[in-house]
Amino acid sequence: MNDDDERWMDVALEEARAAGAAGDVPVGSVVVDSSGTLLSRGRNRREADGDPTAHAEIVALREAARVLGMWRVEATLYVTQEPCPMCAGAIVNARVARLVFGCGNPKAGAVASLFQIVTDPRLNHRVEVTRGVRELECAKELQSFFAELRRGPSYQ
Repeated sequence: MNDDDERWMDVALEEARAAGAAGDVPVGSVVVDSSGTLLSRGRNRREADGDPTAHAEIVALREAARVLGMWRVEATLYVTQEPCPMCAGAIVNARVARLVFGCGNPKAGAVASLFQIVTDPRLNHRVEVTRGVRELECAKELQSFFAELRRGPSYQ
């Protein structure tokens, strides 16, 4: 972990907060190239778009690929929560060089918690992983969102 990791995770946290404010689960993501240039931002948009694949990582990877003009996103992906199996698969398929995530995802994590997709030696690409950057802040965003949701009138 380095100072840049913390700085870029702060930007991902901004995206997470914006997702939460819009009624989506507060997960945010950014893609940064090797020179330190921000390529894209993403936030969960499943509710906003009515799209089950609109996770923060997918949104950010699609935009980074568009900016780069190719599907190979050989850059660093920052995300506030450990990616799920769908996103971990996309990370491998996009040839992401490095993944930095904030908090773990014990119910659906596919990087360290339940599966290790991005480092699986059976796959054709492996990703360097740094975990725990701004972990407490990332977890707090999720915990606060779900606590508020449970207090709401429509929670069942």
